[in-house]
Amino acid sequence: MSQITSTLEENGREILIRIRGRFDFSLHRAFRDAYRGQSSGLHYSVDLSGTEYLDSSALGMLLLLREHAGGDTAKVRLTGASAEVLRLLAIARFEQLFELG
Repeated sequence: MSQITSTLEENGREILIRIRGRFDFSLHRAFRDAYRGQSSGLHYSVDLSGTEYLDSSALGMLLLLREHAGGDTAKVRLTGASAEVLRLLAIARFEQLFELG
C-alpha cells in the first residue's frame, strides 16, 4: 500500500515528505496536501527510500513541489532513491533541478 507522510522538522525550516510504495497519480492529492498551506521560505526534503516505483506523473508532482517552494530559488532535496529511481531521475535530468542525495 502506498502512503505519504509529512513532518515539519524540529528546526522549523524544513518539511520532510516520505513516500512509501508506488509513487504515481493515485498519490497526487496526498502529495499535494503534504506541502499545501505551508509558509514560504521552507526547505523540502523528499525521502524516496521506501519508493518502489515512480512514473511520469510523479515527476510532474515533484516539479509542482519545486514551483511551490520557489522555482529556481527552491530548496528541494530528493534523498534515499534506489538505483532504479535514480536512473529515472537522471533520464529526466532532475539533478539540474533538485539536490539529489
